[in-house]
Amino acid sequence: MLSSIDVQKFNTLIETNALINSKYADLNSLLTQILESASRLCEGESTSLLLVNQETQELYFEIFLGGASAKDSAEVSSYTIKMGEGIAGWVAMHNRSIIMNDPESDNRHSSDALKQANFPSRAILAVPMRVKDECLGVIEIINKKGGKDFTQEDLSWLEIFATQAGIAVANARNMQKAQVKIEQLHEGIIPERVEVIAKNPVIKEKLEIVDRVAKTDSSVLILGESGVGKEVFAEQIHIKSNRSRKPFVKVSCAAIPEGLLESELFGHVKGAFTSAIASRHGRFETADGGTIFLDEIAELPLALQAKLLRVIQEKTFEKVGSDTTITVNVRILAATNRDIEKQVEKGEFRSDLYYRLNVLPLYIPPLRQRPEDIPALADFFLSKSIKKTQNHFDGFTQEALETMLSYPWPGNVRELENCIERACVIGRGRVIEAEDLFLTTSSPTELSAPTASTGNRSLKNAENIFRTRFISQVLSEHNWNQTDTAKALNIQRTYLSRLIKELEIINPKEE
Repeated sequence: MLSSIDVQKFNTLIETNALINSKYADLNSLLTQILESASRLCEGESTSLLLVNQETQELYFEIFLGGASAKDSAEVSSYTIKMGEGIAGWVAMHNRSIIMNDPESDNRHSSDALKQANFPSRAILAVPMRVKDECLGVIEIINKKGGKDFTQEDLSWLEIFATQAGIAVANARNMQKAQVKIEQLHEGIIPERVEVIAKNPVIKEKLEIVDRVAKTDSSVLILGESGVGKEVFAEQIHIKSNRSRKPFVKVSCAAIPEGLLESELFGHVKGAFTSAIASRHGRFETADGGTIFLDEIAELPLALQAKLLRVIQEKTFEKVGSDTTITVNVRILAATNRDIEKQVEKGEFRSDLYYRLNVLPLYIPPLRQRPEDIPALADFFLSKSIKKTQNHFDGFTQEALETMLSYPWPGNVRELENCIERACVIGRGRVIEAEDLFLTTSSPTELSAPTASTGNRSLKNAENIFRTRFISQVLSEHNWNQTDTAKALNIQRTYLSRLIKELEIINPKEE
């Protein structure tokens, strides 16, 4: 028949098991409760839990309870123990429990962290915390109340509690690994092999460049206004490379607070800063073997620019709070909408990093310079928005198309997508009307749309009218110098000459 003490002990075990199986249990609180229960049932004055760091082969104090003061606890917790050193180190190395009722007579106690911290130890009970015979850590109970010795029964009970603690730690680590894996899969998801919509000859030329640069591992710097689709071109480079089955990790350098950016990129170890309750992989580790896309690279702080330069040159870095060097095999793609050359001149961006990133520059022209793409992109975004909003439309009216062709699109492709989605939300007919787009061209300097009185209302004619007016305006801004105009339009001079001839554009002075 069980005694009342035995019943109390078994009830405590049942309660602890229930907590372990609760998905709401906080690991540190759970381990603290396990240690408190073990110490109470074994009549210990203080208890500690040390965890093994497999990388450094050291033990560190995760929890220390029962010190005479907070200062005592802090001093003991600051110690780390090498595998085999002291009592806890011996238990971890040999994966065996120990009862020591006269620690002063044992040589292992001379190097013990408790003794070095001047913590009085009259008796010590120490057991390994195992999972599948692997020692994850050590639980120690120090000094039995009333000056009594620890017994074999105390050791047996502590081993049971150590098993419970081991299950809790293993569950927490498995959950953390699963969360990291999910995060890695989310961040490193392989982009679908989608065809980039391109009718404009300049964009087609850029895609040909993408095909060529994708076969290399050189860094690429993608330039262009906000919203032109720099990320899409980065995805295309990854998809068409030999890294296509590995992760494609995207990082917006401007979206992450400066104080967290280093940890986000390179990871951190537990305790590196106040909120670092666990070690974490950075984006570079996640992208290992694949591609990392650093958007808005011009926003990267100078201190991190030096670290990034080293990653490009040596493929190595250290996590925040660690001196262990990590090697990765990552291709770096970067993008910015800033004038990065001016930043280099001002000393705001490292010139050596700029030249490393700018091995293969790729400039994406704004949407207003490629009107041929607008109708095709509009149709694509319409299909996408129909699925999202569950509102069906058969297409656009001629006036809606003409309005889109005449609008300068300062927000580029991103603005076009948002505009189409908004029209799908507010549109009421079977087709998108011009007024559904909510676009205005009130500025007298902006190009006007072909009017309803235009004789030929075909889409091709509307595009030609737009191109004629747009090219004429840019020619006028550059005093009809075709070389300068071609540079401004980011096209070949020979192509500009052909367009001038095809569209019958005439210099008013010559006329």
